[in-house]
This record gives sequence, structure tokens and C-alpha cells, in this order.
Amino acid sequence: MARAILEIVLSLVILIGLAPLAEGLLRKLKAIIHSRQGPPIIQPYLDIAKLLVKEDLAPTESWMWRVAPALCLGATIVVAMLTPIGGPPAFAFGGDIIVFIYFASLAAVAIILGAFASGNPYAYVGGSREMMMMLSVEPVMTIALAVAAIKAQTLTFDGLMASPVTSTPSISMVVAGVAFLLALQAQLGKLPFDIAEADQEIMEGPFIERSGPGFALFRWAMHARLMIFSAVLVSVFVPLPNLGIPVLNMVLTLAVMGVVLALVGVVDVVNPRLRIDQSMAYYARVVVFVSVLALALAIVGH
Repeated sequence: MARAILEIVLSLVILIGLAPLAEGLLRKLKAIIHSRQGPPIIQPYLDIAKLLVKEDLAPTESWMWRVAPALCLGATIVVAMLTPIGGPPAFAFGGDIIVFIYFASLAAVAIILGAFASGNPYAYVGGSREMMMMLSVEPVMTIALAVAAIKAQTLTFDGLMASPVTSTPSISMVVAGVAFLLALQAQLGKLPFDIAEADQEIMEGPFIERSGPGFALFRWAMHARLMIFSAVLVSVFVPLPNLGIPVLNMVLTLAVMGVVLALVGVVDVVNPRLRIDQSMAYYARVVVFVSVLALALAIVGH
């Protein structure tokens, strides 16, 4: 029992506690590419701390407006406990891949509901864009994880990490990994898919009316996506060797996650924002030509 609690705490420290640091490193990378100094890497922590002590102004008395930030961060914390980091997740049970997808989607739904509850037209636009992106990207992630589940014959990350499919390359897993990687940029809300927030167009979109602790919870949940989805990509789809020591496996996974996040940062810097119709068309092609191909290959045993 004590070991399970320790593993849960460690997962939350890495995936939730260090998430703002990962965002700070991406901001520093972006500044270096732009040949400027940029903010300190701890700036996301400072931003969250400042928001937590500010007054939380509410444009509406809607209960959904007040509940949405806690619902988003709470769902993200559950997802973090279900996320493998080079080994079985801290909070593993039967069917946890399905629960992972459910709570990952619930966090996005909380953003949408909070935006619609604000009454602001810009928030409506941002919430609508978030909904369309979720409907475009979630199928890619779901199909990719379904490929891994079919190959390993299990719906648990525990069984998946114990299966040779995560350490032995196969055609279907490589294609599914590519699909998951293509979906990662949108899942993290980075350019060219930061369409829901779109600072220059709709001024933070679903968060335009947010301030204070509520906004802090949303920002922290958004930062946590960096660690969670990159951890799933590396742990499930990158065939890393099993070093035999859980701590070393975790360190190796975190190192490769750093490479993935650096790639995300570079793509974020060098690409302009796409229109919503361009993004949906792009992910429609990813679903049809990449995800479904991976699923078909897994079904026939490749």
C-alpha cells in the first residue's frame, strides 16, 4: 500500500508538478530560436502563483463556470495517475486505456463547457474551435492506442508495458506511433494548431473571461498535457530497451520525452497557425490514411 502511494505521488510530481517547468523550457527554446533572451524557465510557476492570489472575477453566476477549472485539472490528475512513464502506471487497473481516453476527453470538455458558460462571444468561438479540434484529434489518439491494445491483447497499460510490443518494433506500431506524433501538436495546443486560443484572433478564446485561481487551474492542466501525452507516446510507441531497474527506465523515458518536446517546440516556432477547416481536413487525412492503416495492419498481425 505504501509503495502504491509512493508511486502515485512520484507520478504526480513528474507529470503535474514538473509540467510548468517543461513549458518554461519550451518558452526558452522558442526564445533562443528567435535570438532573444526570453523569460526564465520558472516563469510558468510564477504565472500560476500570481494567478492563485488574484481575485477570481466571474462574468456569470453559472455553476458550470465555477466548476469547470477544477473539473479540468481533476480529470488531468486522474489521467496523470494512469500514464506510464517507462513502466506500469501508478494507478493501474483493468481497462485503464479506456479510462485514460475518457478522462483526457473530459478535461477538454471542461474547457468547452466553461467557455460556453461565460457568455462572451469570443469564448463561444474558442469553445467551438476546441470542440472541433477534439472531434478531429481524439479519434487519432484512440485508434493509435487501440492498435497497441490489439497487438498486446490487453486494455491495461500495465499489461501493455509488460508486452514485447512496446520494446519490439512492428509495422503497425510504427505507423500508430507516427499517427500519435502527428496528433501530439494539436493535443498540446501548440502551433500550427493553437486554434482554440489564437491570441491574435480571439484573444485566448475559451479563457478570455478567466482570471485568478480558475485561470491558474486551467493553465496548469494545459501545461500537464505536455508531460502526459509525450510520456504515453514514448512509453507505448518508442521501442526503448528494458534496463531492468524501474528508475533507470523512467530516466531513459524522460530523456526521450525531452527530445519529443524539443521537436514540438521547434514545430511551434517555425509554423504559422492553420485555419480550423485546414486543421480538420489535415486530421481527417491522418485518421483515414495513417490511423486506419495502422489498425488494419494490427488486425492482420503485422
